Amino acid sequence: MATSKVKYSEEELVVALKRNERAAFEFLYDHYSGALFNIICKTLRDEERAADVMQESFLKIWKNIASYNPEKGRLFTWILNIARNGAIDAARVEGRKPIMDDIENRSVQNEPDVSGELSTTSSEIKSIVNMLRPERKILIDMAYFQGYTHEEISEELQIPLGTVKSRIRTALQELKQYFAV
Repeated sequence: MATSKVKYSEEELVVALKRNERAAFEFLYDHYSGALFNIICKTLRDEERAADVMQESFLKIWKNIASYNPEKGRLFTWILNIARNGAIDAARVEGRKPIMDDIENRSVQNEPDVSGELSTTSSEIKSIVNMLRPERKILIDMAYFQGYTHEEISEELQIPLGTVKSRIRTALQELKQYFAV
C-alpha cells in the first residue's frame, strides 16, 4: 500500500479504523506490518507462509476491529496477538511447535511510535520479564516467547490450568506497571 500522509494518535487511529476509513487501514498497514511480519516470520521460519499469515491477520484485524477495547490494552498489543496467534496456529497446522525462544536475539522492528510514546525492544522486554518472580517468569516466557498455550504449560510443568492462568494474569498485571505512561 502507498505510504499514507495522514498522522494519527492511537486513539484517533482506533476511531478511524472503527469507522472503516481506508486511510486509517493504510496507516495501520504501513506502520505495523513490518513488526508483525518479523514476529510471524520468527514463528514460522518461512517467508512465503508468513506473508499468507500476515494477510490473514490484517483481514482478521479489519473484520474484528469493532471488538477492540482500548481499556484492555494498546492497539499494537491487540494486533500483535492476532498475528502471533495466527502464526502459532499455522505452525501447528504444519505439525510442529512454533519456535520463538531466541526472539530477543533477533533484530525485530520496534512498536511503531504513533502516539509519541517510547518504544521498547524485545531485549528490554525480556530483561523486565526477568525481574518477575521465577514461577511467573517461566510462565510468561513459555506463553509469550516460546508459543505454548496455557494447557501445554499446565501439562509441561504439571501445574493446574487454573494456577497457570492466574499466575500469568498476575504477572501481566505486574508487567503493566513497567509500561504505564
